[in-house]
Amino acid sequence: MNGGSVTDFDSLSHDEQLPILLELAEKATGFYDLPSGVSVKLINLSENATYKVEAPGGKRWALRIHRDGYHSKAAIASELAWEMDLRSTGVVTTPHPVKGKDGEIIQSVGHPQMPRPRNIVLFDWETGSEPGIGEDLIAPFKVLGEVTARMHLHARGWARPHWFTRLTWDFETSLGEHQPHWGRWRDGMGVDAGKAKIFGRAVDLIGKRLAAYGKAPDRFGLIHCDLRLANLLIDGAAVKVIDFDDCGFGWYMYDAATPVSFYEHEPQVPSLIEAWKEGYRRVMPLSKADETEIPTFVMLRRLLLVAWIGSHHETDLAKSMGLPYTDGTVGLCEDYLSRFSSL
Repeated sequence: MNGGSVTDFDSLSHDEQLPILLELAEKATGFYDLPSGVSVKLINLSENATYKVEAPGGKRWALRIHRDGYHSKAAIASELAWEMDLRSTGVVTTPHPVKGKDGEIIQSVGHPQMPRPRNIVLFDWETGSEPGIGEDLIAPFKVLGEVTARMHLHARGWARPHWFTRLTWDFETSLGEHQPHWGRWRDGMGVDAGKAKIFGRAVDLIGKRLAAYGKAPDRFGLIHCDLRLANLLIDGAAVKVIDFDDCGFGWYMYDAATPVSFYEHEPQVPSLIEAWKEGYRRVMPLSKADETEIPTFVMLRRLLLVAWIGSHHETDLAKSMGLPYTDGTVGLCEDYLSRFSSL
């Protein structure tokens, strides 16, 4: 590694980066008032690296190392501000961030082999289990619909801090040709000329329908943006929401599509979305236009994830989905086009 040059990290392979990230996580624990002898174990590597920190007595925390250059410190503070207000007002249980020894929630920790310090946040550990697509999810999806509606109501009425800043997730920043946040769908794994043609037709239709749907305040605002199963915890009758790292400004009904992320093709998805809608209506109404456009958001999300897999091919999640996910998107595009092209 050339004597630990700070220019090395970004050029290292995924496997070579892991021990460096672990060293950084272990170093970061010293920035908090934690018991001695804590263990640190990687539990997820996606946009960020997330570790379980466990004390000898069994108390646990989740430590998140933010990806370099993805979110500014102000954007991370904005995420945490919304998350903490949702929790303190009883809207939904979200992870509670822990202040460092200096009283700050966001810590900046460097490593000799990284060009810049990383932003790091420690959270109290939340109990519960991640739901699986093979489980009976009807009841949890009804609760999730209620929770999502409460989050949307909160977002509409919340007086955001003047410094609040988050990404905008609209058509251009998701599936557009110029600087989409997660890369171009055309660069997804296995997107050949044939797939590009049908994907392109679906993308064009999505763009036209969303332009007609519009961004009125009752349709577009601050949302979680990533309510997939991995970011939910089932704890008895409660559904907890974690990982607000992608929260930003988007269509409210996009939050109806993200819970079926990576499983959009599964036969139980329509019934799960119906359960979500039933729960949502317990809190606030859904217009006919909102309901009609949910399949558009499911299709947008699917193609956005094709782009994400292509631009994050080194992650375990991308590897686990890979080419079959791209191949399976063809049929979904065909169904979407046949259903909505004539409307």
